[in-house]
Amino acid sequence: MGFELTGARALVTGATGGIGQAIARSLAAEGCELVLSGRRVDVLEQLAVELGATAIAADLSDLGDVRRLVAEAGDLDVLVANAALPGSGPVLDYTPEQIHRNLTVNLEAPILMARDTAAAMARRGRGHIVMIGSVSGKVASGNAAMYNSTKFGLRGFSLAFRQDLAPLGVGLSLVEPGFVREAGMFVESGGTLPTGVRTVSPEQVARQVVLAIRRDRAEVVVAPVGLRIGTAIGGIFPTLSAVLQKAGGADKVAASMVEGQRDKR
Repeated sequence: MGFELTGARALVTGATGGIGQAIARSLAAEGCELVLSGRRVDVLEQLAVELGATAIAADLSDLGDVRRLVAEAGDLDVLVANAALPGSGPVLDYTPEQIHRNLTVNLEAPILMARDTAAAMARRGRGHIVMIGSVSGKVASGNAAMYNSTKFGLRGFSLAFRQDLAPLGVGLSLVEPGFVREAGMFVESGGTLPTGVRTVSPEQVARQVVLAIRRDRAEVVVAPVGLRIGTAIGGIFPTLSAVLQKAGGADKVAASMVEGQRDKR
C-alpha cells in the first residue's frame, strides 16, 4: 500500500509561487492538513484561507528563520521543499553575498529542513519528503552555473539521503520539472523559448508530486519526452550536450531570462 495522504500534515515551502500554489491545491484535494510558507504575506494568507491551511511567513535565506519555520510547523508527515531562487547569468556578475544567498535558499535550507523533519518522521516510522529539483540538476547549461550548482547538489543529496531514510520508514522523492508554462521562474523572467520547445503545466508538476509521495518514487522528471531524452544524453555526454544546446538556441533562451531574474539574486 502506498503512502496515505488523507489527514497527513504537510508543509509546502515557496507556496506563494504558481508551482507552489498548484502543489498546495493538489495536496489539499488529497485531504492533507496544510502548512504553507512563503515571503509574500498577502498571497500566502489568501491561499491559506482558501485551503483552510496554516500560513507561516519565512525568509529561507536566513537559516535561523528556516529553523523557526520547521519548529512552528510542528510534527510533519510530509515536507515539500519547493522554494528556490533563480541563478541565471554569469557567475562573474555575482557578488559573494549573492552567491551565498543562492546557495543558502536553494541548497542549505532544503537540506536543513529535510534533516530536521526526517528526524521526527523517523521516530514515528512514517513520513515523506519531496525535494523540488530541476532538469538543471541533471544537465549543465551556459549562463546558469549558480542554478546548476544548487540543483546538482540537491539531486546528489536527495538520492543519497533517500537511501539513509529507507530503513527508517521515511521516503524521499526528487521531482525535477523542465520548462513550466503559466507560472514559475521561467515565466516570471519573461524568457522566450525557441519554436517547438514544449512545456509542462504547474498542475502536471503537482500531480507528479502526489504520485511520487504515494508510490515512493526516487526521481521523477516532469518534462516532455524530447527534453527528457536530451537531459539523459546531456548527463552522459556534457560536451556533446553543450554543442547541441548552442545549436538549438539555448544561449538565446538563457540570455532572455537573465535581466528578468537579476533582482532575485
